[in-house]
Amino acid sequence: MRRLLSLLLFIYVACPSQSRAQEVLIVADEFHAMQVLAAQIEADTRLKTTIMGQTEIPASLASYRAVMVYLHGELQAGAEHKFIQYANEGGNLVLLHHSISSRKRENKDWFNFLHIELPNRPLAEGGYAYFDPVGFEVVNLAPGNAITTRGVKFDHTIPYASPEGAVEKKLPGTSFQETEVYVNHVLSGPRIVLLGVKYTDPKTGKVFMQDTAGWLLPTGKGDVFYFMMGHRTEDFEDAAYRRILDNAVEYRR
Repeated sequence: MRRLLSLLLFIYVACPSQSRAQEVLIVADEFHAMQVLAAQIEADTRLKTTIMGQTEIPASLASYRAVMVYLHGELQAGAEHKFIQYANEGGNLVLLHHSISSRKRENKDWFNFLHIELPNRPLAEGGYAYFDPVGFEVVNLAPGNAITTRGVKFDHTIPYASPEGAVEKKLPGTSFQETEVYVNHVLSGPRIVLLGVKYTDPKTGKVFMQDTAGWLLPTGKGDVFYFMMGHRTEDFEDAAYRRILDNAVEYRR
């Protein structure tokens, strides 16, 4: 028995990555919403979660099953490059809400890595903008994809046209209230579009329908997810979105 215990201890110490392979790292600068999300992921998937600030993350992230990023303020260059390296070397990087936002224009490599632009011009000319607090809707644009279908139950259908000028169809979706929406994310390069956003500006009545609320970008040996929802803690409590995030952290090519 003593020999068996010694052997098990040796295996655990010598192979710590085996335990971390079932661990999700959440890197954040606002923590209450992430505590709620972490509890949900652990309850739904049985993956362990760890939350830390970007100055605390280890030199290598390779041993984590998934890394989620929820950074409202500055994305420090050290963390930026660790996230990029992690994804390119085979990691599963899941970006939430303001991990793509105007503050990240200051980063040297972030938007080039993600093949995205937030145009810095007036809204009427296609410029990037955000609105808060508002309501908006999200539709499933990938009915054959496991991320948006496995265990996901959308609560109603929403008229949506994708791309602009196409005939509207009723698509399964869900709604978010009293939160923040982004419009005019410009995507370049191939990716798998998962979710569309539909937002009506209450001041002008203009309707924005854009295929930018959720996507999957293969990069190097790994993958990057982005999901626009998440400004408020309550966003993560939406049943359909909760399951989509579960599917994202469990994803393997």
